[in-house]
Amino acid sequence: MITSKITSKAQTTIPQPIRAALRLLAGDELIYEIQGDRVLLSKAPPARDGDDPFRTFGEWDTAADRKAYGNL
Repeated sequence: MITSKITSKAQTTIPQPIRAALRLLAGDELIYEIQGDRVLLSKAPPARDGDDPFRTFGEWDTAADRKAYGNL
């Protein structure tokens, strides 16, 4: 069994074996599914093309643009 503690700000660190099993990277999103008194944690699927803010701006679709504006 793997455990982690919750801080006073209701935050926790996802233990390394869990991150490895889910292949989690910085910026990945998680899904929490409540099943009775348990919670199922899953890695969210990647964003669909419809969620890409650069899909209609091909001239702005460079690695530098994504780095500079990707989190807006």
